[in-house]
Amino acid sequence: MTRRLITFNLDNLGEPREYTPPADRVIEGDIICRNWDIDSAKDGAVRAGIFKSTPGTNRSIKGEAWEFCAILSGVAEITEDDHEPITYRAGDYFIMKPGYTGTWRTIETVRKIWVIA
Repeated sequence: MTRRLITFNLDNLGEPREYTPPADRVIEGDIICRNWDIDSAKDGAVRAGIFKSTPGTNRSIKGEAWEFCAILSGVAEITEDDHEPITYRAGDYFIMKPGYTGTWRTIETVRKIWVIA
């Protein structure tokens, strides 16, 4: 029987997918990203997981994606193009809407929950 209740077990996520941002988007640092896909629905149109990034700065481009983020730990400064930077810390939540472009600067290694639709 398929489970309909999915728990984010933050202490036992398994092996992540590890990667670096595309070289043409890296502005500063040797950024290492780790991603744990927790669940998906609607043929992959809705996805949720955990993301972790080491310090550095890169261009952030959402394309057509809508993303909700909940910062679990660390500090990031996010600057939407033509706007002032906003600093996010553990306990902060935000949405990046389709068409968002800007920079993401990880000041202290960040860990977040994400939901993309």
